[in-house]
Amino acid sequence: MVWNIVSDSSCDLRMSEFDSGAIRFETVPLRLQVGEREFIDNDALEIPQLLTAMAAEKSAASTACPSPAAFARAFEPGDKTICFTISSNLSGTYNAAQMGREMVLEEHPEKEICIIDSKATAGAMILLIRRAKALIEAGGSFEDICAQLRLYQAALRTCFTLENFDNLIKNGRMRPLVGTLLHSLGIHVIADATPQGTIHVAAKARGDQKTYQAITALMKESKDCTGAEVILCHCENLPGALRLKEQILKDLPVKSVELVSCRGLTSFYAMEKGLIIGY
Repeated sequence: MVWNIVSDSSCDLRMSEFDSGAIRFETVPLRLQVGEREFIDNDALEIPQLLTAMAAEKSAASTACPSPAAFARAFEPGDKTICFTISSNLSGTYNAAQMGREMVLEEHPEKEICIIDSKATAGAMILLIRRAKALIEAGGSFEDICAQLRLYQAALRTCFTLENFDNLIKNGRMRPLVGTLLHSLGIHVIADATPQGTIHVAAKARGDQKTYQAITALMKESKDCTGAEVILCHCENLPGALRLKEQILKDLPVKSVELVSCRGLTSFYAMEKGLIIGY
């Protein structure tokens, strides 16, 4: 029997970083369109190259979710598959995965496939993947494991901060004057994901230190962080990630803070120096 964990590429966990001899893991890549160039969000994508192309392109860039057929191909090798997707309120990826599930079950009704909407992205999805791996290795029925993962998903939180607004401006989501003013004043936008998986702007802070303090205050307000595992994803911003990690460990009773480099999809939206916290 083959256990199969599948995720779209917004999870920031590269396939090469998943270690299990008994469980198959695959990420299904999204596509990023920058001018005439298409970037496939797989392990081979070079993030600095993507960011350089985005900075040079004057028109709006876009993303495309994986096709149902791409998900079906990822599901087929498994007898029991658990799939995690980026929030269904931010992308059509969840619906594509559901359609891929139906395609496989039509041909192989004996297979079991569970699709879980993470209602988040980045680090929260890494935590879900790792919890799925631990539950599978511990044993238990497919139904029980899926039920436990849905409960775990509901307890997870995501917040992030941006200091580069070029992509928002190009896509018409922020006025150029506002973006220029925020950048020139060193103001960072701090946002979090709602329980429904939408984005809520929680605060603005000026300067790095006040931003990091505002993030830990938001984390403390959102849930009891005692013993929490934190995944801190950064877009080409290791120094900032290290300083935020130090602030989190100082202010909150978390179990650990792990730093991860953003993949393509999260880099596309966070832009350079963006920080995304899953906990």
